[in-house]
Amino acid sequence: MAKQNVHICWFRRDLRLHDNAALYHALKDGLPVVPVFVFDKNILLKLEDKADRRVEFIHQAVSAMQDQLLQMGSSMEVYYGEPVEVMHQLLLKYEIKKVFTNHDYEPYAAERDAQVLQLLNDAGASLHTCKDQVIFEKEEVLKDDGKPYTVFTPYSRKWKAKLNEFYLERHPTEKYFSNFHQQPAQPIPSLQQMGFQQTGAAFPSSQVRDEIIIKYKEQRDIPSIQGTSRLSVHLRFGTISIRELARHVKDMNESFLNELIWRDFYHMILWHFPHVGKDKAFKKEYDLIEWRNNENDFEKWCNGQTGYPIVDAGMRELNETGFMHNRVRMIVASFLTKHLLIDWRWGEAYFAKKLLDFDLAANNGGWQWAAGSGCDAAPYFRIFNPYLQTQKFDPQLKYIRKWVPEFEGFDYAKPVVAHEVARKRCLEVYSKALKK
Repeated sequence: MAKQNVHICWFRRDLRLHDNAALYHALKDGLPVVPVFVFDKNILLKLEDKADRRVEFIHQAVSAMQDQLLQMGSSMEVYYGEPVEVMHQLLLKYEIKKVFTNHDYEPYAAERDAQVLQLLNDAGASLHTCKDQVIFEKEEVLKDDGKPYTVFTPYSRKWKAKLNEFYLERHPTEKYFSNFHQQPAQPIPSLQQMGFQQTGAAFPSSQVRDEIIIKYKEQRDIPSIQGTSRLSVHLRFGTISIRELARHVKDMNESFLNELIWRDFYHMILWHFPHVGKDKAFKKEYDLIEWRNNENDFEKWCNGQTGYPIVDAGMRELNETGFMHNRVRMIVASFLTKHLLIDWRWGEAYFAKKLLDFDLAANNGGWQWAAGSGCDAAPYFRIFNPYLQTQKFDPQLKYIRKWVPEFEGFDYAKPVVAHEVARKRCLEVYSKALKK
């Protein structure tokens, strides 16, 4: 029996059927479209925590897409395996003409996509990739001399000057939903079958709350209230459209729009300077710093037992919920790298394990900013004082009391290091390395 001619739409960081660039171009191209998602063993087998909230979030998002597809007489084909092997299976099952997918800018993704491209080309098929998870990518916002920006403010000015309706145009996929390949429901591997378990975690809503956007500049730095959108996980996994969000907020609050621009900026940096995604400092001289890397201090930081209440509150919030307020992320990252002189890569890796919204580009960018080694980073001699940060952003100690209720008692941890001692030590170690 002859195999059916089809296109594949391979979903990755774009777990939605509406306003999806790759899906739009696949559905318009004339052949039935088979929607595919791969739970990638190359990634999942490295996850130590088998109650990983991110895997559960992805599973829920894929299941929601499946419910939509079943109503159209179609079905997602969901696999647990290595992408190249899965694509090989699909080539045996179908006469694949084209595979459509959206760009992914991370080093592993580039290697994976190169292997899939080779496999498809050998089979007489082709791979077509689209921009979907950012507004501007790669070479779309460059300096006048054609080089990439490494400082945010001029990048953001050029970004805003270039923005117009063309870049925010939605992809009306629903016009072409009748072009999905028709077939009965295909099974989705359960979390248990993949070696994971349900956490029962409540995930943040994908609804854009205008009252938060409008007051974003005034409230964004106060960790005791919900002054941020909590949409980062939805942007990370593509359960909402970045174009829809940017269109919605662009005239509402410039401060919030800047957060979307930072996101584009860090993806652009990762693309142009891939060494940052491979455990290298953006500013190479920072790789000369002689970190203390005290494992006992690191464990106290991880567990929220440093004796600095604002730091401990942030780490406990992260460990319990998979989320940490952005201002507090800056404080705890500065504390690890500058107070404890522990390599930023240790902190980056810990966040990568724990954050529900973990994104390599933003996580790396944030950690290198805190350590001073990144593009447009805080100078090394700027060292956050956790006590002053508390006075400024949690003056009534509401956030601290929620996460560190014992902080005023005798049983609370003693400070792992005195602030002034840590500051002096940090300046000495950094200046020594950077003068070489």
